[in-house]
Amino acid sequence: MAVRAAVLPAVNAPLQVAEIDLPEPGPGQVRIRLAAAGVCHSDLSLSNGTLRQPAPAVLGHEGAGTVTAVGPDVTTVAPGDQVILNWAPSCGSCHFCGLAEPWLCAHAARGAESPYATLAADGSALYPGLGTAAFAEETVVPAAAALPLPDGVPLADAALLGCAVLTGWGAVHHSARVRAGESVVVLGVGGVGLATLQAARIAGAGPIVAVDVSPGKEELARAAGATDFVVAGDDTAKRVRALTGGMGADVAIECVGRADTIRTAWSATRRGGRTTVVGIGGQDQQVTFSALELFYFGRTLSGCVYGNSDPATDLPAIAAHVRSGALDLSAMVTERIGLDDIPSAFEAMVAGKGGRALVVF
Repeated sequence: MAVRAAVLPAVNAPLQVAEIDLPEPGPGQVRIRLAAAGVCHSDLSLSNGTLRQPAPAVLGHEGAGTVTAVGPDVTTVAPGDQVILNWAPSCGSCHFCGLAEPWLCAHAARGAESPYATLAADGSALYPGLGTAAFAEETVVPAAAALPLPDGVPLADAALLGCAVLTGWGAVHHSARVRAGESVVVLGVGGVGLATLQAARIAGAGPIVAVDVSPGKEELARAAGATDFVVAGDDTAKRVRALTGGMGADVAIECVGRADTIRTAWSATRRGGRTTVVGIGGQDQQVTFSALELFYFGRTLSGCVYGNSDPATDLPAIAAHVRSGALDLSAMVTERIGLDDIPSAFEAMVAGKGGRALVVF
Protein backbone atom coordinates (compact mmCIF):
# COMPACT_ATOMS: atom_id res chain seq x y z
CA MET A 1 0.00 0.00 0.00
CA ALA A 2 1.39 3.40 -1.02
CA VAL A 3 1.58 6.32 1.40
CA ARG A 4 2.88 9.88 1.08
CA ALA A 5 6.27 10.71 2.59
CA ALA A 6 8.91 13.44 2.56
CA VAL A 7 11.89 11.78 0.86
CA LEU A 8 15.52 12.90 1.09
CA PRO A 9 16.96 11.81 -2.31
CA ALA A 10 20.57 12.44 -1.24
CA VAL A 11 22.50 14.30 1.44
CA ASN A 12 22.09 18.07 0.93
CA ALA A 13 19.34 17.54 -1.64
CA PRO A 14 15.89 19.16 -1.23
CA LEU A 15 13.15 17.01 0.31
CA GLN A 16 10.58 15.69 -2.14
CA VAL A 17 7.07 14.60 -1.18
CA ALA A 18 6.39 11.33 -2.99
CA GLU A 19 4.51 8.07 -2.67
CA ILE A 20 6.35 5.16 -1.10
CA ASP A 21 5.44 1.48 -0.81
CA LEU A 22 5.56 0.03 2.69
CA PRO A 23 5.80 -3.73 3.23
CA GLU A 24 3.60 -5.56 5.68
CA PRO A 25 5.27 -5.78 9.10
CA GLY A 26 7.59 -8.75 9.42
CA PRO A 27 8.59 -10.67 12.55
CA GLY A 28 9.03 -8.29 15.47
CA GLN A 29 7.76 -5.28 13.48
CA VAL A 30 4.73 -2.99 13.72
CA ARG A 31 3.05 -0.68 11.23
CA ILE A 32 1.96 2.72 12.52
CA ARG A 33 -0.33 5.39 11.09
CA LEU A 34 1.25 8.69 12.13
CA ALA A 35 -0.85 11.36 13.83
CA ALA A 36 1.97 13.89 14.03
CA ALA A 37 5.75 14.28 13.75
CA GLY A 38 7.93 17.04 15.16
CA VAL A 39 10.55 18.72 12.98
CA CYS A 40 13.76 18.39 15.00
CA HIS A 41 17.18 19.92 14.42
CA SER A 42 18.56 16.39 14.21
CA ASP A 43 16.49 15.88 11.05
CA LEU A 44 18.21 18.92 9.57
CA SER A 45 21.58 17.53 10.66
CA LEU A 46 20.77 14.21 8.94
CA SER A 47 19.74 15.99 5.75
CA ASN A 48 22.92 18.09 5.51
CA GLY A 49 25.39 15.38 6.47
CA THR A 50 26.28 16.59 9.97
CA LEU A 51 24.92 13.24 11.16
CA ARG A 52 25.40 10.11 9.08
CA GLN A 53 22.32 8.90 7.24
CA PRO A 54 22.16 6.45 4.30
CA ALA A 55 20.10 7.88 1.44
CA PRO A 56 17.64 8.02 -0.15
CA ALA A 57 15.75 8.15 3.10
CA VAL A 58 12.56 9.22 4.83
CA LEU A 59 13.56 11.38 7.79
CA GLY A 60 11.57 12.19 10.93
CA HIS A 61 12.05 10.56 14.32
CA GLU A 62 9.81 12.46 16.76
CA GLY A 63 6.38 10.98 16.18
CA ALA A 64 3.22 9.43 17.56
CA GLY A 65 0.42 7.45 15.99
CA THR A 66 -1.79 4.38 16.01
CA VAL A 67 -0.71 0.80 15.38
CA THR A 68 -2.50 -0.62 12.31
CA ALA A 69 -0.82 -4.02 12.05
CA VAL A 70 1.76 -6.16 13.83
CA GLY A 71 4.06 -8.89 12.61
CA PRO A 72 4.64 -12.33 14.11
CA ASP A 73 6.00 -12.50 17.67
CA VAL A 74 4.90 -8.97 18.63
CA THR A 75 3.33 -8.96 22.09
CA THR A 76 4.02 -5.45 23.39
CA VAL A 77 1.45 -3.60 21.26
CA ALA A 78 -1.62 -4.49 19.20
CA PRO A 79 -3.61 -2.92 16.36
CA GLY A 80 -5.49 0.11 17.65
CA ASP A 81 -2.90 0.97 20.31
CA GLN A 82 -1.64 4.55 20.40
CA VAL A 83 2.14 4.75 20.57
CA ILE A 84 5.12 7.09 20.69
CA LEU A 85 8.10 6.42 18.44
CA ASN A 86 11.40 5.64 20.17
CA TRP A 87 14.23 6.39 17.73
CA ALA A 88 16.87 4.83 20.00
CA PRO A 89 15.47 1.53 21.26
CA SER A 90 17.98 -0.22 23.48
CA CYS A 91 18.94 -3.85 22.89
CA GLY A 92 19.13 -4.71 26.58
CA SER A 93 22.20 -6.89 26.19
CA CYS A 94 25.20 -4.78 25.10
CA HIS A 95 27.88 -3.44 27.45
CA PHE A 96 26.11 -0.10 28.00
CA CYS A 97 22.71 -1.64 28.56
CA GLY A 98 24.39 -3.90 31.11
CA LEU A 99 25.56 -0.75 32.90
CA ALA A 100 21.94 0.53 32.96
CA GLU A 101 22.82 3.21 30.40
CA PRO A 102 20.32 2.41 27.62
CA TRP A 103 20.80 5.85 26.03
CA LEU A 104 24.29 4.70 25.00
CA CYS A 105 23.15 1.35 23.59
CA ALA A 106 25.66 0.10 21.03
CA HIS A 107 22.88 -1.13 18.75
CA ALA A 108 20.30 1.65 19.08
CA ALA A 109 21.05 3.04 15.62
CA ARG A 110 20.97 -0.25 13.71
CA GLY A 111 17.39 0.34 12.53
CA ALA A 112 18.59 3.13 10.22
CA GLU A 113 21.14 0.93 8.46
CA SER A 114 18.79 -1.25 6.37
CA PRO A 115 16.17 -0.28 3.76
CA TYR A 116 12.59 -0.46 5.03
CA ALA A 117 10.45 0.64 2.05
CA THR A 118 10.64 1.49 -1.66
CA LEU A 119 9.88 4.52 -3.77
CA ALA A 120 6.63 3.88 -5.60
CA ALA A 121 7.82 5.57 -8.80
CA ASP A 122 10.81 3.32 -9.49
CA GLY A 123 11.11 0.75 -6.71
CA SER A 124 14.38 2.14 -5.35
CA ALA A 125 15.15 1.22 -1.75
CA LEU A 126 14.55 3.76 1.02
CA TYR A 127 16.21 3.97 4.43
CA PRO A 128 14.37 5.03 7.61
CA GLY A 129 15.76 8.19 9.20
CA LEU A 130 17.01 7.25 12.69
CA GLY A 131 15.18 3.96 12.20
CA THR A 132 11.70 5.50 12.42
CA ALA A 133 10.90 7.47 9.20
CA ALA A 134 8.19 9.61 10.78
CA PHE A 135 7.89 12.11 7.91
CA ALA A 136 5.31 9.85 6.29
CA GLU A 137 1.65 9.04 6.68
CA GLU A 138 2.63 5.56 7.90
CA THR A 139 5.81 3.76 8.88
CA VAL A 140 7.06 0.28 9.81
CA VAL A 141 9.39 -0.02 12.82
CA PRO A 142 10.69 -2.64 15.24
CA ALA A 143 8.26 -3.27 18.08
CA ALA A 144 10.84 -1.88 20.53
CA ALA A 145 10.54 1.46 18.76
CA ALA A 146 6.82 1.72 19.57
CA LEU A 147 6.16 2.76 23.16
CA PRO A 148 2.60 2.70 24.52
CA LEU A 149 1.15 6.19 24.91
CA PRO A 150 0.46 6.96 28.57
CA ASP A 151 -3.15 7.77 29.43
CA GLY A 152 -4.27 11.38 29.32
CA VAL A 153 -1.75 12.65 26.76
CA PRO A 154 -3.18 14.01 23.46
CA LEU A 155 -1.92 11.85 20.60
CA ALA A 156 -0.68 14.60 18.25
CA ASP A 157 1.13 16.57 20.96
CA ALA A 158 2.58 13.30 22.28
CA ALA A 159 4.93 13.27 19.29
CA LEU A 160 7.08 15.78 21.17
CA LEU A 161 7.67 13.24 23.92
CA GLY A 162 9.67 11.11 21.51
CA CYS A 163 12.64 13.47 21.36
CA ALA A 164 12.39 17.10 22.52
CA VAL A 165 10.70 16.44 25.83
CA LEU A 166 12.61 13.29 26.76
CA THR A 167 15.86 15.10 25.91
CA GLY A 168 15.05 18.29 27.81
CA TRP A 169 13.59 16.44 30.78
CA GLY A 170 16.56 14.12 30.97
CA ALA A 171 19.08 16.94 30.60
CA VAL A 172 17.63 18.54 33.72
CA HIS A 173 16.83 15.48 35.83
CA HIS A 174 19.47 12.94 34.77
CA SER A 175 22.48 14.69 33.27
CA ALA A 176 22.61 17.99 35.20
CA ARG A 177 20.60 16.65 38.15
CA VAL A 178 19.09 20.04 38.92
CA ARG A 179 18.01 20.54 42.52
CA ALA A 180 15.30 22.85 43.82
CA GLY A 181 16.63 26.38 44.32
CA GLU A 182 19.55 26.02 41.90
CA SER A 183 20.05 28.60 39.18
CA VAL A 184 19.86 27.36 35.59
CA VAL A 185 20.72 28.95 32.25
CA VAL A 186 19.43 27.39 29.04
CA LEU A 187 21.12 28.39 25.79
CA GLY A 188 18.88 27.94 22.74
CA VAL A 189 15.10 28.26 22.90
CA GLY A 190 14.03 25.78 20.23
CA GLY A 191 11.97 22.67 20.87
CA VAL A 192 14.51 21.05 23.19
CA GLY A 193 15.26 24.35 24.91
CA LEU A 194 11.57 24.93 25.65
CA ALA A 195 11.28 21.42 27.10
CA THR A 196 14.41 22.04 29.18
CA LEU A 197 12.99 25.29 30.57
CA GLN A 198 9.76 23.53 31.57
CA ALA A 199 11.71 20.69 33.19
CA ALA A 200 13.85 23.18 35.14
CA ARG A 201 10.71 24.94 36.37
CA ILE A 202 9.16 21.63 37.44
CA ALA A 203 12.41 20.80 39.28
CA GLY A 204 12.02 23.99 41.32
CA ALA A 205 15.04 25.78 39.86
CA GLY A 206 15.44 29.52 40.11
CA PRO A 207 16.39 31.85 38.69
CA ILE A 208 15.99 30.29 35.23
CA VAL A 209 17.71 32.28 32.50
CA ALA A 210 16.94 31.67 28.82
CA VAL A 211 19.42 32.75 26.13
CA ASP A 212 18.71 32.98 22.41
CA VAL A 213 19.83 35.01 19.40
CA SER A 214 16.22 35.94 18.64
CA PRO A 215 14.52 38.57 20.84
CA GLY A 216 11.22 37.25 19.52
CA LYS A 217 11.58 34.10 21.59
CA GLU A 218 11.35 35.89 24.94
CA GLU A 219 7.61 35.35 25.28
CA LEU A 220 7.97 31.64 24.49
CA ALA A 221 10.82 31.29 26.97
CA ARG A 222 9.00 33.04 29.80
CA ALA A 223 5.85 31.00 29.19
CA ALA A 224 7.97 27.85 29.51
CA GLY A 225 9.43 28.91 32.84
CA ALA A 226 12.25 31.39 32.26
CA THR A 227 12.44 34.12 34.88
CA ASP A 228 14.91 36.10 32.76
CA PHE A 229 15.75 36.36 29.06
CA VAL A 230 19.08 37.36 27.49
CA VAL A 231 19.62 38.08 23.81
CA ALA A 232 22.84 36.26 22.93
CA GLY A 233 25.91 38.43 22.41
CA ASP A 234 29.57 38.79 23.28
CA ASP A 235 28.66 39.59 26.90
CA THR A 236 26.22 36.72 27.46
CA ALA A 237 28.23 35.02 30.21
CA LYS A 238 28.72 38.34 32.01
CA ARG A 239 25.00 39.06 31.90
CA VAL A 240 24.15 35.58 33.20
CA ARG A 241 26.54 36.09 36.10
CA ALA A 242 24.81 39.39 36.89
CA LEU A 243 21.47 37.59 37.06
CA THR A 244 22.84 34.86 39.34
CA GLY A 245 24.35 36.87 42.18
CA GLY A 246 27.60 37.50 40.33
CA MET A 247 28.60 33.84 40.60
CA GLY A 248 27.32 32.26 37.42
CA ALA A 249 24.62 29.62 37.10
CA ASP A 250 24.74 26.42 39.11
CA VAL A 251 23.79 24.63 35.89
CA ALA A 252 24.16 25.62 32.24
CA ILE A 253 22.43 23.55 29.56
CA GLU A 254 23.47 24.13 25.95
CA CYS A 255 20.82 23.21 23.37
CA VAL A 256 22.43 24.56 20.18
CA GLY A 257 25.48 22.45 19.34
CA ARG A 258 27.92 25.18 18.38
CA ALA A 259 31.43 25.68 19.71
CA ASP A 260 30.77 29.30 20.69
CA THR A 261 27.58 28.51 22.62
CA ILE A 262 29.22 25.57 24.39
CA ARG A 263 32.07 27.85 25.40
CA THR A 264 29.57 30.50 26.54
CA ALA A 265 27.65 27.93 28.59
CA TRP A 266 30.90 26.90 30.27
CA SER A 267 31.81 30.51 31.02
CA ALA A 268 28.33 31.22 32.41
CA THR A 269 28.63 28.34 34.91
CA ARG A 270 29.78 29.09 38.46
CA ARG A 271 32.90 27.56 39.99
CA GLY A 272 32.02 23.97 40.84
CA GLY A 273 28.88 24.08 38.68
CA ARG A 274 27.70 21.74 35.92
CA THR A 275 27.66 22.39 32.18
CA THR A 276 25.59 19.96 30.11
CA VAL A 277 25.79 19.89 26.30
CA VAL A 278 22.62 18.68 24.59
CA GLY A 279 23.09 20.29 21.16
CA ILE A 280 24.61 18.19 18.38
CA GLY A 281 27.46 19.96 16.61
CA GLY A 282 29.61 19.03 13.64
CA GLN A 283 33.14 17.66 13.80
CA ASP A 284 34.43 21.07 12.71
CA GLN A 285 33.08 22.68 15.90
CA GLN A 286 36.14 22.65 18.15
CA VAL A 287 35.90 23.88 21.76
CA THR A 288 39.07 24.84 23.64
CA PHE A 289 39.85 25.23 27.33
CA SER A 290 43.08 26.10 29.09
CA ALA A 291 44.52 23.60 31.52
CA LEU A 292 44.57 26.28 34.23
CA GLU A 293 40.87 27.13 33.96
CA LEU A 294 39.90 23.46 34.09
CA PHE A 295 41.70 23.25 37.41
CA TYR A 296 40.65 26.62 38.79
CA PHE A 297 36.92 26.57 38.05
CA GLY A 298 36.33 22.96 39.04
CA ARG A 299 33.32 22.78 36.74
CA THR A 300 31.89 19.57 35.32
CA LEU A 301 31.36 19.43 31.54
CA SER A 302 29.26 16.56 30.24
CA GLY A 303 27.58 15.45 27.06
CA CYS A 304 23.97 14.36 27.09
CA VAL A 305 22.58 11.73 24.71
CA TYR A 306 18.77 11.57 24.40
CA GLY A 307 18.57 13.18 27.83
CA ASN A 308 20.40 10.20 29.38
CA SER A 309 16.86 8.87 29.58
CA ASP A 310 15.23 5.48 29.75
CA PRO A 311 11.91 6.10 27.94
CA ALA A 312 10.25 3.10 29.58
CA THR A 313 10.56 4.70 33.02
CA ASP A 314 10.70 8.40 32.12
CA LEU A 315 7.59 8.58 29.91
CA PRO A 316 5.15 7.67 32.73
CA ALA A 317 6.74 10.30 34.99
CA ILE A 318 6.58 12.95 32.29
CA ALA A 319 2.98 12.02 31.42
CA ALA A 320 1.96 12.66 35.03
CA HIS A 321 3.16 16.26 34.67
CA VAL A 322 1.31 16.59 31.35
CA ARG A 323 -1.92 15.42 32.98
CA SER A 324 -1.46 17.80 35.90
CA GLY A 325 -0.88 20.75 33.56
CA ALA A 326 2.64 21.38 34.85
CA LEU A 327 4.11 20.41 31.47
CA ASP A 328 2.39 22.05 28.50
CA LEU A 329 3.19 20.24 25.25
CA SER A 330 1.04 22.42 23.00
CA ALA A 331 2.83 25.57 24.19
CA MET A 332 6.02 24.27 22.59
CA VAL A 333 4.37 24.08 19.16
CA THR A 334 4.59 27.34 17.25
CA GLU A 335 3.48 25.97 13.88
CA ARG A 336 1.34 23.03 12.70
CA ILE A 337 2.22 22.10 9.12
CA GLY A 338 1.92 19.46 6.40
CA LEU A 339 4.57 17.30 4.74
CA ASP A 340 5.11 19.86 1.99
CA ASP A 341 6.03 22.51 4.57
CA ILE A 342 8.98 20.68 6.15
CA PRO A 343 11.62 22.51 4.03
CA SER A 344 10.20 25.83 5.25
CA ALA A 345 10.40 24.54 8.83
CA PHE A 346 14.07 23.69 8.23
CA GLU A 347 14.67 27.24 6.96
CA ALA A 348 12.97 28.73 10.01
CA MET A 349 15.12 26.54 12.25
CA VAL A 350 18.31 27.76 10.58
CA ALA A 351 17.10 31.34 10.98
CA GLY A 352 16.42 30.78 14.68
CA LYS A 353 12.68 31.36 14.41
CA GLY A 354 9.93 29.71 16.43
CA GLY A 355 9.78 26.73 18.75
CA ARG A 356 8.71 23.32 17.47
CA ALA A 357 7.03 22.83 14.09
CA LEU A 358 4.66 19.87 14.15
CA VAL A 359 3.68 17.94 11.03
CA VAL A 360 0.03 16.95 11.52
CA PHE A 361 -1.42 14.18 9.35
